[in-house]
Amino acid sequence: MKKLVVTVAAVLGLGFTAANAQNISAGIKADANMSNFILKDMRGASNDMKFGASLGGFMKVDIAEHFAIQPELLFHYKTSKMKMSTSKMKMSTSKTDFEYWGVEVPVYALGQWNSGNGRFYAGVGPYIGCGFSAEYKKGNIDLYDTDYLKRLDFGGGATVGYEFRNGLQINAGYKIGFLDMIDHGNGKMFPQTVSLGLGFRF
Repeated sequence: MKKLVVTVAAVLGLGFTAANAQNISAGIKADANMSNFILKDMRGASNDMKFGASLGGFMKVDIAEHFAIQPELLFHYKTSKMKMSTSKMKMSTSKTDFEYWGVEVPVYALGQWNSGNGRFYAGVGPYIGCGFSAEYKKGNIDLYDTDYLKRLDFGGGATVGYEFRNGLQINAGYKIGFLDMIDHGNGKMFPQTVSLGLGFRF
């Protein structure tokens, strides 16, 4: 709960900053991602990364020449493969794909520097997310309806990228969840995502 309060305070602070900023711009972005869960206290289980995608937009608030705040709104599709050993000798393993649809709102504090024909930038910040649908494809088990997974997620992320003078961007990012996503049951699951994408700032 304390982490959620801090996030809300950060968003409110962003709104105050935006109201007083001199240079505000916006853009769109699309990413290819690979995601899975970091598992703890789940003996015999592993979770491999698979490909997904995200699409959304961002607002960039330039505070100073080398500093900006960038909130984003991203709708994403993520997949991973869950493996469970069904014997003590691990000779038999069951596998099933995990699919997840949701939305994330990261807020990055960016450092930025002119370089060549554009600008290099890098930043870190928190994110908050909400899941729309999560299921194991084997058996079509909805993990939200069964109260196995939590819908709300909170974590931190980092982003690096390069923006050309025409506004085109290339970027890479990493996010990790700080909250255990298991609602009921044993073990812990913390989401993580790596991404590579394109953007355009108007």
